Amino acid sequence: MNQYVTGAMIRRLRESRNMTQNQLAEKISVSSKAVSRWETGRGYPDISLIEPLADALGVSVIELFSGEDVVNTNRASNMLWMKLHVCPICGNLIQSTGEAVVSCCGIVLPALEAEPADEAHRLHIEQIEDEYYVSVPHEMSKTHYISFILAVKDNGFELRKLYAEGNAEARFKRNRTKYFLWYCNQHGLFSVSAR
Repeated sequence: MNQYVTGAMIRRLRESRNMTQNQLAEKISVSSKAVSRWETGRGYPDISLIEPLADALGVSVIELFSGEDVVNTNRASNMLWMKLHVCPICGNLIQSTGEAVVSCCGIVLPALEAEPADEAHRLHIEQIEDEYYVSVPHEMSKTHYISFILAVKDNGFELRKLYAEGNAEARFKRNRTKYFLWYCNQHGLFSVSAR
């Protein structure tokens, strides 16, 4: 997000709802000149108007700030479309099953993109009976560690949260596991097939 709230976004949302500037102004108790100033980029709505403005335009505050509509076209929830978001402030892990605008600690979080692991982040996978035993030979200090390992299945996932100064290892049921994701707090998200 480069700006506070873009005038182009306000105009597009207003017009998509077949609303005039005057009608929008009445809904949020401002003048139509104020709406015109916002839409032409000569001013911005006061922070106290953001929630009523978002409500009048039929979007969330986060959508209004991000400048993008969030439309759920993923009604079937395919795990291949899963997105992960990690808050750099509190470490919160948030999962969505498609495109979403996700916010934590006051910031909009981008979806993580998994990369193939380098040697320092290689996941070792061992099959033991009906389980996978996975481990990452990685530093596990308070400042640099593997935060979690995820076994993604075709019908969901299993998450193992790891903690600094512990071991970067976990066990998962083999049944339906398609791939693994794991996250280094300094280098990002990595992925490998379970096969």
